[in-house]
Amino acid sequence: MQKKVLFIDRDGTIIKEPPTDFQVDSLEKLEFLPKAISNLRKIAEETDYELVMVTNQDGLGTTSFPEKDFWPAQYKMLKTLEQENIFFKAIHVDKTFEHENAVTRKPNTGLLTEYFSEEYDLSNSYVIGDRLTDIKLAKNLGAKAIFIGDEAEETELVTNDWDEIYKFLKMP
Repeated sequence: MQKKVLFIDRDGTIIKEPPTDFQVDSLEKLEFLPKAISNLRKIAEETDYELVMVTNQDGLGTTSFPEKDFWPAQYKMLKTLEQENIFFKAIHVDKTFEHENAVTRKPNTGLLTEYFSEEYDLSNSYVIGDRLTDIKLAKNLGAKAIFIGDEAEETELVTNDWDEIYKFLKMP
């Protein structure tokens, strides 16, 4: 049986994205979106989706965004989620800037080539994210999109409420 995947963005989707610099580079900036944890737990426990995190982290490893600032918040987020029985099968982090047009940067699929195999059912998989690049990633994967925000085209669901995402994914 083919595996279905939820490709989940990080900033603005699971955790809040700081409006000033858009970088969660300290524990003080780490804040989960309302109801993200409780609904991700239900999704992990009650559905057959494999959870995969896919995130662009502009310039991670540069002087403007040192890795030493990124990893403590990343590990704290993952530890919090794991304590609630939420485990990611894989975590894909792209460190490039948008202007570099790297094949690994969303909406491109360079980090996700392993999912283009008979093992995965991409047509019944979803990308969950808060940017147009997430919707484009879904299209590039041959998957469907769930948009966290106020409006977007070419998505299966547009919402700001993780309760709605859970209900949508639980529907037969």
